[in-house]
Amino acid sequence: MPVPKRKRSKARRDKRFANKGIAVKIFSECKNCNAPIPPHQVCDGCGYYKGKKILSTKIDRAIKRGKAKQEKMAKEQKRTGTVEPKVEEPKE
Repeated sequence: MPVPKRKRSKARRDKRFANKGIAVKIFSECKNCNAPIPPHQVCDGCGYYKGKKILSTKIDRAIKRGKAKQEKMAKEQKRTGTVEPKVEEPKE
């Protein structure tokens, strides 16, 4: 009957069972934008968690910056009394 020549090391033995605990990742849907997200985490797309706005997203910050810029320009125009002409986009 064949017999092993050398003792199998713990590392070699344990490699067989290393992948036993790997499981398929489960994703849930964001209730606000229906994007796939890991459970119990804030949605990266819209910034909502359990129906509440938690994070300000890139789009939110851009909108806020635009509003602040318009208010600053309006305040400057009011102070100087000048009105800058609006540039119209060419029609196709």
